[in-house]
Amino acid sequence: MSRTLFVTTALPYANGSFHIGHIMEYIQADIWVRSMRMSGHTVHFVGADDAHGAPIMLKAESEGITPQALVARYAAERPQYLNGFHIEFDHWHSTDSAENVALSQDIYRRLKAAGFITSRVIEQFYDPVKGMFLPDRYIKGECPRCHAKDQYGDSCEVCGAVYAATELIEPYSTLTNATPVLKSSEHFFFKLSDQRCVEFLQAWTTGSNASGNKRLQSEVLAKTREWLGTGTADSEANLADWDISRDEPYFGIPIPDAPGKFFYVWLDAPVGYLASLKAYCSQRNIDFDALLDPESDTEQVHFIGKDIVYFHALFWPAMLKFSGRKTPDSLHVHGFITVSGEKMSKSRGTGISPLRYLELGMNAEWLRYYIAAKLNAHVEDLDFNPDDFIARVNSDLIGKYVNIASRAANFISKHFGGELAYLGDAQALRDELGQVAEQVRADFEMREYGRAIRQIMAHADHINQAFDAAQPWVMAKGIAGADAAQKAALQDVCSRALAGFKALSVMLAPVLPVLADRTAMELFGAAGGYLWADAAELPARISPFKHLMQRVEPKMLDDLFEPPAAPVAIPGGQAIADVIDIKDFAKVDLRIAHIVNCEAVEGSDKLLRLTLDAGEGRHRQVFSGIKASYAPGDLIGKLTVLVANLAPRKMRFGISEGMVLAASHGDDKVDPGIYILEPWPGAQPGMRIS
Repeated sequence: MSRTLFVTTALPYANGSFHIGHIMEYIQADIWVRSMRMSGHTVHFVGADDAHGAPIMLKAESEGITPQALVARYAAERPQYLNGFHIEFDHWHSTDSAENVALSQDIYRRLKAAGFITSRVIEQFYDPVKGMFLPDRYIKGECPRCHAKDQYGDSCEVCGAVYAATELIEPYSTLTNATPVLKSSEHFFFKLSDQRCVEFLQAWTTGSNASGNKRLQSEVLAKTREWLGTGTADSEANLADWDISRDEPYFGIPIPDAPGKFFYVWLDAPVGYLASLKAYCSQRNIDFDALLDPESDTEQVHFIGKDIVYFHALFWPAMLKFSGRKTPDSLHVHGFITVSGEKMSKSRGTGISPLRYLELGMNAEWLRYYIAAKLNAHVEDLDFNPDDFIARVNSDLIGKYVNIASRAANFISKHFGGELAYLGDAQALRDELGQVAEQVRADFEMREYGRAIRQIMAHADHINQAFDAAQPWVMAKGIAGADAAQKAALQDVCSRALAGFKALSVMLAPVLPVLADRTAMELFGAAGGYLWADAAELPARISPFKHLMQRVEPKMLDDLFEPPAAPVAIPGGQAIADVIDIKDFAKVDLRIAHIVNCEAVEGSDKLLRLTLDAGEGRHRQVFSGIKASYAPGDLIGKLTVLVANLAPRKMRFGISEGMVLAASHGDDKVDPGIYILEPWPGAQPGMRIS
């Protein structure tokens, strides 16, 4: 039975570029969408930029541009990421759009009319210099529990305590360093604690969708029980009313009939899903209201990260329900992506730049495959390990999958003019391939991608083993003078392998769409765009085999993770970086270090491995990209400057425990040299630079 699906991913905040976490989520959703379309279902797949809020307003102000200009700058980047990783949204929109204004205000009015909006006066910290109320992220002070300095207004990063901003000791505004003052303001609230909300959410979170599957994964359902209780008489919901308003100045959507008040970004951000779909429907002449009528068969599916479950499993469905709109059918929640076991962090050097991945010429489908192979239907973190990435891609895609076509196709082209033929019961082969494809299809639909990949590769092993057992290279000896039976046997062995390869290509099409289309057009002479049913259709002929995919080389991963050689200073050229205050500078611990040893790193064209003594009673290992400018022996015994409190960074060659400072012109045509900093005589290892 054909289904109609409305699919979204979480909206990226439009004050920065995409990171690998965004790409992982989009790949996960894109694979699911492609698989569902291969089953004949209609899918509307949309996304948008989350374009409102104080951070965007303040960042734009610091750059001397409008918020709209800042949002447009990042929006202009999106296509190179999405196209680069073959992620095909039907439409990409923005929450700063006419559709979103109209829909957000309409939902608010309906909620207000239904009695779900209330107001009350609250006290908040206010920056008297900036002239604005301060979100918690813009307030710092001393933790009221452990007394750690410079902690944010909602929680302490040192002891983990959670508190109100008003509990901070000696609070200050991170915007102006001014001491904030308490100021009263009227705020609007969505009455999430209303018994009608509680009863609805009890039923919605525990219910099933039109396909008979639970709306929420077991882990997500368990989390909602903490907020909603079990629904029994002795279990109470722990839901607070939700503050949905912010005071001017604020970049957002005005609240109707409330001058100077704007919707908090988390109210209009999810409405952006609907706004994007509405804009798409207008372009395609689709009836938006009919598509999302509460009684329609359209299934509304959201792919999100585990950090935003509260908004999507409580606020969002309740907002939709009590404004008379269709509620979501499924939340597909995933974990975070880690790198070699560490939480992804650009500052710690454990992040992966998607753009750098593409700029290095790395195949986007390698990453799509690796992510798919490690994803499942549970809320689990996915770890990117460079060595595992190399091994998995080279072993599975090259050694197992592509290897089938490269071995079998040459026999068919050389001896049979590209014609395929099958001995015996070809229907049994069709049934076998169809059954495997159906199992894989079902796994993709249930988001058990890792299990689907394991089944695909198990069948690739089966095909390779059958091919090896038949020894077609032996059968081909003297084939020109062989009898018809021997020729037919050779043709059958190779044809079955190629039929299996085609079926594998169909199964991998949601993950490797470009490669699947290439195999269809270049090898089998088909139009591309496989459907699941195509797996059981046996090909009749092939074109000569062409190279399909290169292997991953370790150096590619070295380049992906290799740190920059040094901070760059271009005299009279590059602009000075943004102004920082003394508190920011004090966070960087610069120390004199003695270079005890230095050696080249085998397998790297850029790195030297430095052994440093920073007066700690132990030695540190630091990798630095200065090999082009220094021979290892030139540095042994020298003093240099070390960033001592830089988080350790896992690299392919080991852990780098800091960074040595160096200077370069930044333009290799002017001066390609890199010059490490060398302290004057008299400085001793361990001395702090200030």
